[in-house]
Amino acid sequence: MAGGETLQSRDDPGPGEHPGHATRLLGMTDELLNRAGIGWNALERIAVGLGPGTFTGLRVGISTARGLAQSLGIELVGVSSLRALAEPALRSELGAKSSDPSGCLNRVLAVLDARRGEAFAAAYRMTDLGSTDELVPPRALAPEDLGSTVAQAEARRGGEHGGPWRAVGDGAIRFRGRLEAAGVVVAPDSSPLHLLSAEAICDLGVSAAAAVACEAIVPDYRRRPDAEIAFERARDLGEAQVAGGTQGAEGARDLQGVQVSSGVPTGRGAEQ
Repeated sequence: MAGGETLQSRDDPGPGEHPGHATRLLGMTDELLNRAGIGWNALERIAVGLGPGTFTGLRVGISTARGLAQSLGIELVGVSSLRALAEPALRSELGAKSSDPSGCLNRVLAVLDARRGEAFAAAYRMTDLGSTDELVPPRALAPEDLGSTVAQAEARRGGEHGGPWRAVGDGAIRFRGRLEAAGVVVAPDSSPLHLLSAEAICDLGVSAAAAVACEAIVPDYRRRPDAEIAFERARDLGEAQVAGGTQGAEGARDLQGVQVSSGVPTGRGAEQ
């Protein structure tokens, strides 16, 4: 806003609840604009998180952002959801560095719960100039590989020791034990640093290059969708059943073609 204030609206479902973004996203946006006293025609740019994340959430969010940008004739930018998750933690450490440089954790592992017993993770660090450096790009991995991701990030920094790592995100909460075993500091479960912030997405979106076409903004799944995997499994199972049925039918026809002479099977076309 003009005075530097930021307004955002969240829909954080509780455990076992389904998110309501599919039905509430546009309504929440309209409510937010009304609170800010801004009309739709005053918007100049829309920023959207590209993922990785849940398949439905990404599809709904990105398709809504694309539709709005096209209908309003304004710019559209996409940013990494993991980068947006890491940014507030890095900025908070940047502020702490001025008062206590020795206690600053300027390296952050952003971790999202990817379901299926996996995590989405990426590693970042804050440089001395205040810019963010991506050490390990976003990836889907098993929880036991989170520690090796930190080791890989360290290797890319030339083994320079910069203190412990901080992990943020709902994946950091879920896999806290594995991360802490690897020497990673995990913020308390109640910390706001574990929440993906719309403000961080917008901050990154200010400096991001606008998409040439809205169609260029696509989800970053980092793995195959559940629906695609389920479809292939069903297809493979169906093919196996069809193949089994075909073999059974062919066997039945073979039996029907067997001719018997004096009680001894001689086979179709055999000389009697």
